[in-house]
Amino acid sequence: MDLTSSRLRRRALIAIGLAALAAAAPAVTPPALAPDFTLRALSGPNLRLAEQRGQVVMVNFWATWCGPCRQEMPHLNRLYEKYRGSGFTLLGINVDDDTYKAADLAAKLAVKFPVLFDTDKRVSRVYDLSAMPASVLIDRDGRVRYRHRGYRSGFEDTYEQQIRELLKE
Repeated sequence: MDLTSSRLRRRALIAIGLAALAAAAPAVTPPALAPDFTLRALSGPNLRLAEQRGQVVMVNFWATWCGPCRQEMPHLNRLYEKYRGSGFTLLGINVDDDTYKAADLAAKLAVKFPVLFDTDKRVSRVYDLSAMPASVLIDRDGRVRYRHRGYRSGFEDTYEQQIRELLKE
């Protein structure tokens, strides 16, 4: 089996695994309270979602093998930089098994927001991850207000509109 076939097989198995996780987990739908989690951060101490209460939080699930995730990262960086002084934070949760690959890609893409690691897929399962990338917007009271699955050019405009709306509340 050549390297390309091996990579494609691994990606297919991961996609199947994520779909199985999503089927087994109850969906977190708006306006449900966002399930709390604590994850190891790329830099700094472990980060707990409940400690972000009072902020508008975007939780973005991504992987190194996900092309749309790579496309989306510069837009997420821009949103984070633009609104973090206004009560907004963005948590990038990587779902790869290899945290070194994730750290390397985050450095290459100059990711500014906190990168967290969900190597055991526990948080991904709770948040019903069935597409990559996937994002959840959480209001200042800790309630899930918006869910996004996948990424296409232009989604960042919707993200920005929703962030602005939640910041005004």
